[in-house]
Amino acid sequence: MKTFKTKTYSIATEKLRGKRPVKFALLADMHGLSFGRGNSGLFRRIMLEKPDAVLIAGDMTYSGRQDTMREITGFMRRLAGNFRVYYALGNHETRMMLDPLMSEEYCLFEKNLSGAGVRFLHNEHDSVRIQGTDFVFYGLELPVEYYRKPKPPVLTLEEMETLIGKPDREGIHVLLAHSPRFGKTYFSWGADLILSGHYHGGMVRFTERRGLISPYFQPFPAFCCGEFKKKDSRMIVSAGLGEHTIPIRIHNPRELVFIELTPPAGGRRAGERTAVREKQESTEYGD
Repeated sequence: MKTFKTKTYSIATEKLRGKRPVKFALLADMHGLSFGRGNSGLFRRIMLEKPDAVLIAGDMTYSGRQDTMREITGFMRRLAGNFRVYYALGNHETRMMLDPLMSEEYCLFEKNLSGAGVRFLHNEHDSVRIQGTDFVFYGLELPVEYYRKPKPPVLTLEEMETLIGKPDREGIHVLLAHSPRFGKTYFSWGADLILSGHYHGGMVRFTERRGLISPYFQPFPAFCCGEFKKKDSRMIVSAGLGEHTIPIRIHNPRELVFIELTPPAGGRRAGERTAVREKQESTEYGD
């Protein structure tokens, strides 16, 4: 049986132009798992929060099983029928796209979801105004060698800018970057909010931000899970909604993440410690 918890990060920022909060749902590393038939349980939970956009930080599929694309297609189409959905690829989607045996079906998967309104960000960005504030959503798509185990190349700022360009200074810039390994480079790049996954919470969680091992076989990896801060930038790394191959999670529940950006009101100042709320979903979902 499968369960997940919800985790909400509430961040005060002076960059909001409106008086109302802006909320995002973050999905990562689902790997084709289902929480209820057609992911009805997960869909209901997202609907309850009424986010302004759903942001995908990659690996909704599992490259070892083509059917995981079909598993999530209906769910993703329902999301796109109710919310803005931005999708940045992870290593599993990238491998499917490059695999001669899977590329055709993967292209149909993207075409199907794009037709339903999902916005795939292949080293691209999209601008939208939400609650009176301009947002720019970027999707970083790393070449597959950056997922090489155990030692991928170093992602320099110059190489990142070659892939995705430079952010301008207008609006709130949200970077979807699947692998958190290169967090220092992401911070240097200049996003206001960085959203990642990939590490599955380190498989075994010791503390909020400390896990046992990364998919690169790196013990106690940096930027493993939770929230990180540098000056006015925040990085949030989801522990993910699924697993594959070695399905181990110890003190490390699957999580659906919400990020709530709020005006600095009620005595709370921009840049103060993020308020975090957690809730364990009581319903269990079968396969």
